[in-house]
Amino acid sequence: MSTTTATKRPVLLYTEQTPNPETLKFVTNRMLYSGTAEFREEEFAREWSPLAAALYDFAYVKKVYIANNYVTITKEFNYSWDDIMLKLKEYVKTYLEDNRPIIKDGFAEEVARIEEARGVSYEYSEDEAETVAQIKELIDTYVKPAVEMDGGNIEFKSFHEGIVTVIMQGACSGCPSSTVTLKSGIEQMLKRMMPQVKEVVQEMG
Repeated sequence: MSTTTATKRPVLLYTEQTPNPETLKFVTNRMLYSGTAEFREEEFAREWSPLAAALYDFAYVKKVYIANNYVTITKEFNYSWDDIMLKLKEYVKTYLEDNRPIIKDGFAEEVARIEEARGVSYEYSEDEAETVAQIKELIDTYVKPAVEMDGGNIEFKSFHEGIVTVIMQGACSGCPSSTVTLKSGIEQMLKRMMPQVKEVVQEMG
């Protein structure tokens, strides 16, 4: 009688720098979560993401962002990546090799509920609906792919009297260069293509 032993699927993992010096992108050959999941608070992480909760067990982890095939980790400023990067890389690799859970079922629905309660994507008048749809399309088409390459995400928040408010997530949240990107890149592009847009600002989380 022959016995077969289960073999772990090999996990490839590498790091990428982001524009935010406090944030690293840990990229793997597995789909972790089809969507975006940001955990700025440990309590929220422990409620909805076993992986993010496990990472919060490290004293130097400040924020966790999970999307597609990568995890973006923001560290506490008083630690050096030279001292902690390999530890985190090995931990994430082992975690994935053990096929441990990433995000709990129902997370997307909970985020949608929270956003609706806060008014995300609903803060504009009916007359502005067409303009908002165009703004969202421009952000999704031209801005979001570049932001995702840097380990972050951008979401439309509101449009009022010519001012577009966006939410920056992952590596882009709190990044020193995000203001420059917002003003010289995103704002100029939207103003050029949408005369109704006067300014783009970000909501700080």
